Amino acid sequence: MILRSAALIALLPALACRGSSEEQGAKRGDSSIQHPATSNLPDGRPAIVFLGTSLTAGYGLGDPSLAYPALIQAKLDSAGRAFRVVNAGLSGESSAGALDRIEWLLARDRVAVLVVETGANDGLRGQDPDSVRARIQSILDRARRVDPPPRLVIAGVEAIPNLGPEYVRRFRGIYPALARANNAALIPFLLEGVAGVDSLNQDDGIHPTARGQRIVAETVWKVIERETR
Repeated sequence: MILRSAALIALLPALACRGSSEEQGAKRGDSSIQHPATSNLPDGRPAIVFLGTSLTAGYGLGDPSLAYPALIQAKLDSAGRAFRVVNAGLSGESSAGALDRIEWLLARDRVAVLVVETGANDGLRGQDPDSVRARIQSILDRARRVDPPPRLVIAGVEAIPNLGPEYVRRFRGIYPALARANNAALIPFLLEGVAGVDSLNQDDGIHPTARGQRIVAETVWKVIERETR
């Protein structure tokens, strides 16, 4: 992602460790791990599922209503569009973890739109872009087997600059290529206008503040508004 490079480079070891422990804890059912926010209340509206990382989960905000998926729900309600947002963001998750969860998410809801935001943690760890792309493709393939299949939206993220221009170029290319190959809508860069702006990010320089989340919501809404007409 295009972020405050020096601060992010210093944080890389801690981020990698945190992501690993969170994923392992999620598999154990550790109650200390931040799990996706979902509602157990009966609701017949078709779902818009945001499959994502801490950027979607609203890490560090302390209130899920401040994360961009909740802001999208408010926009849908204001526009009179009968959809229910499911925030399936999970802090520290890689694309492999997202692939592990997709079956359950698709089985539990009538999913009208699937928004896939994953890969940021893979990029932090320098994972091979071709492998990341293949895992996201598997997520999309699984979604298309649902009857009826959901509309697909892919949210692009960026690799950190210190991994070198060639890695950054290859990683950036994952998301538009997947969108073209799968006839999916594309959010070119989830953190457009937010990444690298100190006043819009928390102290870690990575996760948006509440104000930053509002800007992210505007970016996402440009696509969701079209996909829910």
